[in-house]
Amino acid sequence: MLSAARHIIVGIIDFFHKPFQRFIKKQTFRYLACGGSNTILDTVIYFISFHYILKELPVHIGPLTIQPYIMAFIMSFSVSFPSGFVLSKYIVFPESNLHGRIQLFRYAVLVATCILLNYIFLKIFVEWCHIYPTPSKLLTTAVVAVFSYFSQRKFTFKVKEAGPEAVPENIP
Repeated sequence: MLSAARHIIVGIIDFFHKPFQRFIKKQTFRYLACGGSNTILDTVIYFISFHYILKELPVHIGPLTIQPYIMAFIMSFSVSFPSGFVLSKYIVFPESNLHGRIQLFRYAVLVATCILLNYIFLKIFVEWCHIYPTPSKLLTTAVVAVFSYFSQRKFTFKVKEAGPEAVPENIP
């Protein structure tokens, strides 16, 4: 089932890659397609959660009150985090030979880092550089996406190279 779904998704993405193959590598195009799709999914879930499920009202859990925009983030993140991981693992970086649990842990660390980078860059662009929030968000997204791509390729889903074969020592 997973193999068939992967085959269909890769086929569709690679079909749309053909006009761009002179300008952009296939893996990068797959990353953009998967990341863009996952971002759209996250945004749609956030919007629906905030406006229609939560009705823009805070959530009360015992003595804790969670603001609706934070709860909507939690709801959308609970879908986009696993879907982003699966897309990266099986569509963008299938050649990675690291164990799945290692990939998942590294992916979680990378996502946490990206959330922190979003916060830092937004603060810098809006408060220090005095750039309007929406262009700041677009600029931040571009910077964080580039960082995320290279981090996933070189760290989260890297291909572990086999070391030189261990040569047994001659014991006299």
